[in-house]
Amino acid sequence: MEMMIIDSHVNFWKFKSLKADWVSDKNMKLLQKDYLPDHLRSSLINNEVQGVIAIQAEESEVETLWLIELANTYDWIFGVVGWVDMMGENTREKIYEFSRHRRLRGYRYPLNNKPFEVVTNRTFRYNMSLLKDYDYTFDLVIRPDQADSGVILAQAYPHQVLILNHCGLPDIRSKEMNQWKEAIKELATYPNVFCKLSGLLTQAHYKKWSPADFYPYFDVLFENFGTHRLMFGSDWPTMLLSGSYLQWKSLIEKYMENMTFEEKDAVMGFTTARVYDKQWELIYPISNT
Repeated sequence: MEMMIIDSHVNFWKFKSLKADWVSDKNMKLLQKDYLPDHLRSSLINNEVQGVIAIQAEESEVETLWLIELANTYDWIFGVVGWVDMMGENTREKIYEFSRHRRLRGYRYPLNNKPFEVVTNRTFRYNMSLLKDYDYTFDLVIRPDQADSGVILAQAYPHQVLILNHCGLPDIRSKEMNQWKEAIKELATYPNVFCKLSGLLTQAHYKKWSPADFYPYFDVLFENFGTHRLMFGSDWPTMLLSGSYLQWKSLIEKYMENMTFEEKDAVMGFTTARVYDKQWELIYPISNT
């Protein structure tokens, strides 16, 4: 039986038009150039990855439309997680307009750089309630100290799929685990919360990490979420600051080496397919040409 491998988290951008302050930091020189589908293609083929989910990198509806255009051009971009202003008064109309694009599978509205009051805001709550009508997912970006925000959303919208990005951003460099571990344990009690195994390379010391740095965090994630709510993601190209595509994929595969085929298959692709596209409309083989 062949395993389906899908990368649940990649970004694409044209650097000159990218409106994301964090990429302009002096420590981000490697990222200050174009990262487009053709730049990723060989890594996917070499690592036997059938396709990817493209995630918003800037808070812009223009970028969302551009990502959709890329997905319509490259059949191995199985879906797009875009951005819409979740605090906007006309967001209902925007979501309706976007719904005609088949490759759009959900939205991300990063909360790690926003005040707690956002999740209790009337407009935000109303806009969140609209997503389920279109079977859209919501990618959740929060820090360990923001676990309450995730819990509020999980409780308020029990039928809304919430996908925790980058494992909840643990501070691997300092090896601090307590607050993060408690956050993961609580969030994982809600069956509508899923988690991406992504973003950890850049939470560790760049280029100076060892596999053992990640294993205690994997232990917590697998114990609490189980294999059927975890999804492989690379966080390309940001992960290149700290390692290669092959290194990250191999690290996860090594950790799972004694698991069953079904467990590995769930983490490496099946859950991503199931969560981002219930109808299986977007699952195509990646071309080697």
